[in-house]
Amino acid sequence: MAVETVYRSASGKAGLLAAAVQAALAGGAERAELPVEQREGIRRVIEETDGHRQLAAYAATQPGVWSRVGPLLRVLEAATGIDEALVELRESHAQQRLVGLHRFAGLLAERGVLRPGLTVDRAADMIWTICAQANYDALVTARGWSHQEYREWLSDMLAAALLPATPTDAARASEIRPHR
Repeated sequence: MAVETVYRSASGKAGLLAAAVQAALAGGAERAELPVEQREGIRRVIEETDGHRQLAAYAATQPGVWSRVGPLLRVLEAATGIDEALVELRESHAQQRLVGLHRFAGLLAERGVLRPGLTVDRAADMIWTICAQANYDALVTARGWSHQEYREWLSDMLAAALLPATPTDAARASEIRPHR
């Protein structure tokens, strides 16, 4: 098949990259055809009713996502100065991610697991930031953390940010504070 035929069938470079990003996010082209909520990893997150385990299940999806899609998003970021369609793709992907995280934060709120006073919007922003590609790149790519270490860190950070504090959390915090 000619390269031009591939570009035309995928709406040019931006369409080709968009299809590759969606396939990478989903874990393959076949999975990309399923609605996000029907994908196995996300189904586990949705079906879990315990807040800590739900956040841990979500954290478990992230190392695979960033290891697959991160390189494509770095290409996209580098190419946005060249092509307006790629700028739109980057913005579309960011918006899609935020909408998905807002739905997740809404689910946590509906189940009553968010800490008191935390709004859905603020919870979505916190998930957005904690689960950002930059954190994966810093900890796994640059610092050499394993996917398991990263997943455990994400789970801990999400729980600390989103869920009500427990007596165990307070005891743990006092153990790690420097003595004066």
